[in-house]
Amino acid sequence: MTQPLLSLQGLTKAYPGVVANDTVSFDIGAGEVHALLGENGAGKSTLVKMIYGLVKPDNGTMLLRGEPYTPGEPRQARADGIAMVFQHFSLFDALNVAENIALGMENPPAMRDLASQIRRVSETYGLPLDPYRTVGDLSAGERQRVEIIRCLLQDPKLLIMDEPTSVLTPQEVEILFQTLQKLRSEGTSILYISHKLEEIRTLCDHATILRLGKNVGECVPSETSARDMAEMMVGTALQTPERSGRALGEVALDISGLSVPAPSAFGTALKNVHMTVRKGEILGVGGVAGNGQDELLGVLSGETTTAADAVTLDGAPIGNLGPVARRRLGILAAPEERLGHAAAPDMSLTENAMLTAATREGLASRGFLKWGLAQEFAEKVIKDFDVRTPGPENAARALSGGNLQKFVIGREVLQRPEVLVVNQPTWGVDAAAAAAIRQSLLDLAAGGTAVICISQDLDELMEIADSFAALNEGRLSAPRPTAGLSVDEIGLMMGGAHGMEVAHV
Repeated sequence: MTQPLLSLQGLTKAYPGVVANDTVSFDIGAGEVHALLGENGAGKSTLVKMIYGLVKPDNGTMLLRGEPYTPGEPRQARADGIAMVFQHFSLFDALNVAENIALGMENPPAMRDLASQIRRVSETYGLPLDPYRTVGDLSAGERQRVEIIRCLLQDPKLLIMDEPTSVLTPQEVEILFQTLQKLRSEGTSILYISHKLEEIRTLCDHATILRLGKNVGECVPSETSARDMAEMMVGTALQTPERSGRALGEVALDISGLSVPAPSAFGTALKNVHMTVRKGEILGVGGVAGNGQDELLGVLSGETTTAADAVTLDGAPIGNLGPVARRRLGILAAPEERLGHAAAPDMSLTENAMLTAATREGLASRGFLKWGLAQEFAEKVIKDFDVRTPGPENAARALSGGNLQKFVIGREVLQRPEVLVVNQPTWGVDAAAAAAIRQSLLDLAAGGTAVICISQDLDELMEIADSFAALNEGRLSAPRPTAGLSVDEIGLMMGGAHGMEVAHV
């Protein structure tokens, strides 16, 4: 039998109140693309942190090429041939590509030599990259290329990729897969973490499924349906979101000819944006990351104010109102950045519930905060949205990314908004939780809420949205009914290939 590249044997890691990994064992073969699957809180992040030297296991052993492997820090893991592309990029906008890559190297060569290496490796693997371009000017897909090239310059034997396609268009996903297949053919192993199960079926040779910290099974993805893999992850039958037939009501929110300058040197200006959303309608807004999604959410939530009549709610001008005033009127928002924007990292879930629900849930009166009611509301969010946490007293940063996302979305949904704006509502969320979040948005719309769903997940938009508009370089296309659109066409719209005025088909 061929010796595996990496063998995990009984890895265990516990934190107060939770066992993140419970005697996890599996092997990764040389030249294998191995998927690591599991719902949010299953222990995937903790496991790869142990492999990469960020976390030390309590028990168990790792063998690399048959030898004991005990990385004390990421530097040692990289020296042993293990590299990782994280879900959240760690790049400096003001520096160029080569300077960012040099920062991640132990002994970077002269900048001219490094630039030459970047060009050679990027062209070899079909990821063209100009080493002298400023990172702040790059698209999300190009930023990911920087992270991948930084890893490939280390000549890794194992490349760990965490949710690598969450910010890519379908065309960019295809390019990434070609790169990974070339790496596999050269003998590089890849540990691939994703909630996009059709991608897993296309790319991966084997899959290990974690549930509640334990290895509950393995499968060959190409021989296993996406539904079967999802049900292995959650241990129950998967519920598919169901649309209810509904008639759209009067116009709830209207934006007319809105232009807003970029908030920073690397932000995106909004240019002549028009948008109309009716009561009971879900408007899907697609676009590659960095094309004005955050800026659009800021204008809708009130974080960025405009001329009063540029934004109207039920016909009344509100463009000059801030977030608190808009929340009173029923416009709620869940931004993309979970930690720091949607939730305060070091505050408890109860305190985070108080931050946005104080007005609509009556958690404050005459300057006094009703902490008992805030805790009850936080507990309801935890229960209704299946947030895996020991309790509402836990800090937001202690939750896995997917569980924090469920809390953030649930906190806004349960306040019964008139208009809800969500940016990337299921980013990094497992299949079952994603289905539950999408169903909650459909249920809100069925009750008359106008929903604006900004997302890079095209399948998500096709599943829940009534109409679709593409955001490209701060310009929003005219909305079109989703019923007549193909995923490929939407992907091209997101990339700006059709221009912003796309003919109806």
